[in-house]
Amino acid sequence: MATNFHAEHVGSLLRLPELLAARAAYERGEIGADRLREVEDEAALAAIEVQRQAGINVFTDGEVRRATWMAGLLESLGGVVRVAHAPMVRWHGDGEDPPDEETAFTMVAANGKLSQKADHTSVEAAFLARHAPGQFKITMMSSSMGPLLWNPDISAAAYPTPAAMVADLMVLQIKEIQGLIDQGVTWVQLDSLGYNQVIDDEFRAQALAGHPALAELTPDIILDATIAVDKELVSATKQQNPDVTVGMHFCRGNNRSAWMSKGGYEPIAERLFSEVGVDRFLLEYDSERAGGFEPLRFVPDGATIVLGLVSSKTPRLEPVDELRRLIDEAAKYVPLENLALSPQCGFASTAAGNLLTIDEERRKLELVVTTAERVWS
Repeated sequence: MATNFHAEHVGSLLRLPELLAARAAYERGEIGADRLREVEDEAALAAIEVQRQAGINVFTDGEVRRATWMAGLLESLGGVVRVAHAPMVRWHGDGEDPPDEETAFTMVAANGKLSQKADHTSVEAAFLARHAPGQFKITMMSSSMGPLLWNPDISAAAYPTPAAMVADLMVLQIKEIQGLIDQGVTWVQLDSLGYNQVIDDEFRAQALAGHPALAELTPDIILDATIAVDKELVSATKQQNPDVTVGMHFCRGNNRSAWMSKGGYEPIAERLFSEVGVDRFLLEYDSERAGGFEPLRFVPDGATIVLGLVSSKTPRLEPVDELRRLIDEAAKYVPLENLALSPQCGFASTAAGNLLTIDEERRKLELVVTTAERVWS
């Protein structure tokens, strides 16, 4: 397990303009899948090079083949139909809120029994195995977020409840992870955002609005269900290969430099840290929205906390001394050798990306590496 990596990033990186143009051309039928794959490969190589130049030693392909950070799972599924995603919740900017049309993206809803029709993460893993100059990881939306795929008007005939659908989705994801391990993958990261409905009452009300079947879900019920699925995914991974590093990322939303929820970790910390069993927790900590470090007192011995102190939402470079001070504060609750540093989230959770340039993104990653070297050298 890679407990000695003190500089990391969450996964997604800004897309090259050429890639965005190629994907749009593909959607219009102007280029074929082979040409799109060529452009994706070029973009993935460019993303790897950005990480190499910055000094990052845990590589991803930047998630450049995905429309959103969730697409690795969602676009691999059969038994779903694409639906226009009208924002269920309000996205907030640190200044003005972005317009809905800027933060909207396409989702899918289950309209039949779920199946796996493609192996998108396998393609990513094979490419990284050939081209990453060091350790790489595969990032995945956790199936604990499966209720996003349940639409009462579309899904109820196949799955009477979201829980029934999540049970099938979890089985598919376990098989996918097992396939990745057979392929030689040694690092998996689960992105699990269902906990936002526990820490933020207003966000939960917005997310559940318009779904009478979900109206009785309480924070305790949501926490129980989310932890149960995440725990099962981690357990199955470790049973397959106990030496695989498993990380879990949790943030408060990241879309065009906007956020969707707020709240500290206290309502979930004791159970999340003690029950899920991952090796590394990648936690948003770049603003007051995430609360303080006190919930880290529940982190078990041996687990690594990756502090997301560097914002991926803005080009501002945080002062190194400020980052070191915050790391020292966190070290009151978790031993310094079990801490690491990262941006709070990816730079392009959706293909449009956050409001930075690729050069500014690289400087952010360099800041993570430079600070880590000074703290843990």
